[in-house]
Amino acid sequence: MVYYTNMTPRWSYPLVALLLCIASSARSEDQVSRGTSVPSEYCKVGIFGDGSSAFAVITQADDGFAYSFDDGRLGKIGSATSLVKCAEKSLVIDNQELWPEILIRRTDTQFTSGEITLAGRLLEPIDADEQTPLLIYAHGSERWGWIGHFRDPYHMVARGISVFVYDKRGTGLSQGRYTQNFPKLADDLVAASREAKRLAEGRFGKFGLGGLSQGGWIAPLAARRAEADFVAIGYGLVVDIREEDASQVQKELRDKGFGEDVLETAREITDITARIASSEYTYGIDELSEFQRKYSSEDWFRAISGGYTGVFLSIPADQLRREGVPQFRDLEIDWSLSPMTVLRAVDVPQLWILAGEDREAPIELTVERLKQLRREGSDIAIHIFPDTDHGMREFTRAPDGSLVFNEVTDGYYDLFADWVKGDLRGGYGTSFVVED
Repeated sequence: MVYYTNMTPRWSYPLVALLLCIASSARSEDQVSRGTSVPSEYCKVGIFGDGSSAFAVITQADDGFAYSFDDGRLGKIGSATSLVKCAEKSLVIDNQELWPEILIRRTDTQFTSGEITLAGRLLEPIDADEQTPLLIYAHGSERWGWIGHFRDPYHMVARGISVFVYDKRGTGLSQGRYTQNFPKLADDLVAASREAKRLAEGRFGKFGLGGLSQGGWIAPLAARRAEADFVAIGYGLVVDIREEDASQVQKELRDKGFGEDVLETAREITDITARIASSEYTYGIDELSEFQRKYSSEDWFRAISGGYTGVFLSIPADQLRREGVPQFRDLEIDWSLSPMTVLRAVDVPQLWILAGEDREAPIELTVERLKQLRREGSDIAIHIFPDTDHGMREFTRAPDGSLVFNEVTDGYYDLFADWVKGDLRGGYGTSFVVED
């Protein structure tokens, strides 16, 4: 997904900071991992368990380490509310239990995609063999590397799945320039697939791609060339970038109680911003300027965020003309891609796990289109976790109406892993299966 962070307050930040600040699937990671405390010197990335089924994953943060339990509870090591402390080759849980490290096989590598070199890491259960599934994740739209920072691969390894994770181009240890060109990112995923299978040769069975958020675009684009046996998507969507922005604006306004008259006006605005974005600022700026003049004092106008519409509404027309084109081109977005066309070319089983209250990727149109693809013969399983937002995060509402994000909803990781292993076992947290 493509997201631009809105101005707060409006008119306050340079356009370059807005158009290149991407916050999507990894935002849920960011809310936990970016803090201020200093971790224990003993902390290390890995999996730690109680000797039965419970475990905790430790990943790097900007200034320390974050933890996540097998049931989705999250926290920052060293924070006032932390349930975890680091000890030598172990964790102290709630000042009571000592959980030792679970040994896994880790292989770091570099591989090429076109003219650039990317950094990757293969993570395997210590007993991985020719029956172990091998999964590669397609990135979301975040601008930082995943190696050592992304919790999901470790949750899969702890559940018996081998995972290859890599820093996408322009992030972490990888070369290249950050981009949101989906075909180019799909090329990188195909290259990563070749490297993963090379490193795990003789120690994996079926092989597939996982996509989270924006990765829900990239994994299907790469599936055929990567020779994937399956595709598993978490909180992705089956709409194009313009449809996504428009549906996000509608949900934002509807959730804040605005009526149909406001929603209809908002549709006109998102039609205009879609023309601006997809024409590289050739068409629609004068119309946008008129809307700004007419409605900028309205409460609903100031409530709009969307994927990019809120940014456009926050910037004077002359500034858009002057600075928008070079900054927007830097993202290399391919506006011609059709999600239904892409998914019709995927001829392997697919899993789609959706967040019922996803504000960044509203699910209504996605569900209808997935059901349509099933009617056309695609093998697609659809599961929804109600009362969760993007990143499968549960939330509560603060007195001022803002959302306070809590843990990853219980059952999400189990559902993802069990489907990959072909071993679904019934209920998973609050989720339900979408039938035709």
